[in-house]
This record gives sequence, C-alpha cells and structure tokens, in this order.
Amino acid sequence: MRRRSGPVVGLLGGSFNPAHTGHRRISLFARRALGLDEVWWMVSPGNPLKPRKGMAPLNARVAAARVMARRAPIRVTAIERELGTRYTYDTLRALLRRYPKPRFVWLMGADNLAQFDQWKNWRGIARTLPIAVIARPGYDDDALASPAMAWLRRFEVSAARLKNAGEWRAPALIMLRFDPDPTSATAIRRGNPDWVTQYLNAAPRDAITHHIIGAEDNPL
Repeated sequence: MRRRSGPVVGLLGGSFNPAHTGHRRISLFARRALGLDEVWWMVSPGNPLKPRKGMAPLNARVAAARVMARRAPIRVTAIERELGTRYTYDTLRALLRRYPKPRFVWLMGADNLAQFDQWKNWRGIARTLPIAVIARPGYDDDALASPAMAWLRRFEVSAARLKNAGEWRAPALIMLRFDPDPTSATAIRRGNPDWVTQYLNAAPRDAITHHIIGAEDNPL
C-alpha cells in the first residue's frame, strides 16, 4: 500500500434503506477507535446481494442519510453512480485512483463479514484497504466461523496499532466491539413503510462530488 499523507477516512458502504441511528453510532464509534478524521457513507445505487424490490430511490436514500448524518463528521455520497461501478472491489480501486491522498479504511458490520466470501474478489478488497469489523448482535458466531474470517484471521491487528501506524498496510483486520444499536432498516421499513414519501422529490447534494442527485439519477 503506497504511503498516503491525507486525512484518515472510514468508508461505510450499504443501501441505507433507510439510514438509521445504528449507522450513525457505529460510524462515530469507529471514528474514535481508529482515529478517523471523518466517515463517508457510500450509498449504493444498487446492491448486487440485495433484491431491487423494496429499495427506495437513490435520491430519497441519500436525502434521508444526510438528515441522519447531520452535525456529525459524516459525509454522504453516492459516488458509485458517478464512478460507474457496481461492486465494492471496483469502487475501491476507482476511489483510490481518484483520491490519492486520504488513508481509507473499510468499515463493515459482522453480518457482512459472515458472507464476505460471497462478494466479488473479496480477497482483493482485503488487499486494497484495512478492514474494520464492528460487532453486531446475532452475527458474531457466523462471522467468526466464516470462510473469510479463516483467511483474514492471520492479518488481525489491534485498533491501536492501526491508529498509530505511519503507513497503513493491507490486508489488515481490526475487530471492534461495543454496545451496538439494535436498530435495523428492515424493522424501520416494516414499522413505517411510508418513510420514503417525504424524500421522493428531494434533490440532495453529494457531499463528496458536490453534484445534485435528483429523481432522474435513480437506477432503472
């Protein structure tokens, strides 16, 4: 991994359908634990591992995420739309080319680690950025027993070591544990299926590219 001297940025990818307090809490926790300058919420135009049915429009998800990220060192972006990438590996490679200075670290919940081996070129992702995994209720056992964890375990380092490293290297796995927020997007949608209505006409500005995301930018 080439030496980078810019800000330390955590990347949290997902559908954010919708963003909720759990996303905010794990982002702020990871920021403290790893000494991050900020966290980017990367709102996916379309997650290949999730069905399209029930997915709110991109502009609505970005707008709702901006509300949830308010007054926090969190920037909401749908940069994959501009990069033209669909898979995380391709997105990260394009992101590193476009932003050569920041030191990035990939953030994900234990539920994602449990099925990380299903991601396209997951070993390539691990070789591209350090990965910080945040505990999530009910998924720890599956994550620890996963094929990805069997491969990544040899690269585990402490949060303190990563935080103090002058030069970050990958692969590197950091396991973070805290009292997590049990909120889930599925439960929010079930309890309030009309949550998206107030955001359908929103045209939020991407906090990274500074481009407006309107209804016309939603994936077909």
